[in-house]
Amino acid sequence: MPETLISGLLNWLNQSPTPFHVVQTAVTSLDTAGFVHVSELGDEMPALGYLAHDGCIVAWRLGSPKGALRIIGAHTDSPNLRVLPQPDIYQLGLSQLAIEIYGGVLLNSWLDRDLGIAGRVIDSNGASHLYSAPQALARIPQLAIHLDREIGDKGLHLDRHQHMTPVWGSSKQTFIDWIRRVSGVTDVAAFDAHLFDITPASLLGIDESLLASGRLDNQASCWSAVEALRSASDSEHTSILVLNDHEEVGSNSSTGAAGPMLSRVVSRIATQHGLREGQHFDRLASSWCLSADNAHAIHPNYPERHEPRHAPLINNGPAVKVNGNQRYATSARGLAHIRSIAQSHNIPLQTFASRNNVPCGSTIGPITATQLGIEAIDIGIPQLSMHSAREMCGANDPLHMVSLMSAFLQR
Repeated sequence: MPETLISGLLNWLNQSPTPFHVVQTAVTSLDTAGFVHVSELGDEMPALGYLAHDGCIVAWRLGSPKGALRIIGAHTDSPNLRVLPQPDIYQLGLSQLAIEIYGGVLLNSWLDRDLGIAGRVIDSNGASHLYSAPQALARIPQLAIHLDREIGDKGLHLDRHQHMTPVWGSSKQTFIDWIRRVSGVTDVAAFDAHLFDITPASLLGIDESLLASGRLDNQASCWSAVEALRSASDSEHTSILVLNDHEEVGSNSSTGAAGPMLSRVVSRIATQHGLREGQHFDRLASSWCLSADNAHAIHPNYPERHEPRHAPLINNGPAVKVNGNQRYATSARGLAHIRSIAQSHNIPLQTFASRNNVPCGSTIGPITATQLGIEAIDIGIPQLSMHSAREMCGANDPLHMVSLMSAFLQR
């Protein structure tokens, strides 16, 4: 597959090591398409606008007061390792960093990788400053097989606290001094610091049909959603994009899906459109939300872990995700709706469901549906190595996702 078709996603992934950088990358993309930054919802809402805060952004393309809402949601965070506020460790001739494990990290995937550090600093005035250092700064060395002879028979066992402490030098280092140098901020009051694999996103395979990168879950969906909103044409419907933070840890935060950002924007748009309360509720009842979060592609080495009739294939299109226990929000009505859209635009669409003895995760879909009272459909790009430091998907599927999202906004 020609790299030019997917280069936008590769660049996005390389520029976005943290949720804060995801929002910055989205803002840059929206700015070039004529969207206007809004700092306060008390002001007049522009036809094309966005509201951004920390690791969350809500953007919109206003339609008519009689039109319904078409919402696309995704999340900016990925499981990773985060530096603690007092991280300095010096022992046995090595400097190390005390870290906290964020989300459902596939621990072994972080071993023996060259790790950079990125995040933000808050200065004494409360201003936020982003920084990124994509150099080989840290590494978590695995214990040699000579010192762990049972690993071949019993497998690798990692203590989440003892064995995941990165090394980042052989001389005594002070993290706060490093933060001041790399960020250029001398009066650092606090910081966020995330470790990330510095290997660039790349196409993979003899036919370049695969894509490997960190944070594909869920930045591939974020990129697709921004591309769809940017390229959408004016419609009677109001199109809204929300990229939430903290999905990997439950979404309960001011910038998570359980927080107020999306509902406040939706209410503010209703006010500007002059809708009474009952009309606003009627609009929500006739609207749709597309919740995009990557799905599990069938693994060729572990086919028994999948439900054989609902196991998506790589490069065969996005998968609509179903779960009667409401881990996913898709109803039969939602399934019919998204299938109709895909069929009318010749977009390949698959179906994902988990085995009864292999419980699935969840998404922002059920949360958004509960918060707004709007019907949601869960979809995802099929991928392998989910929650690894480096994941893999098909190079065609993000493009199919853009097409599906674009068709959904224009339906």
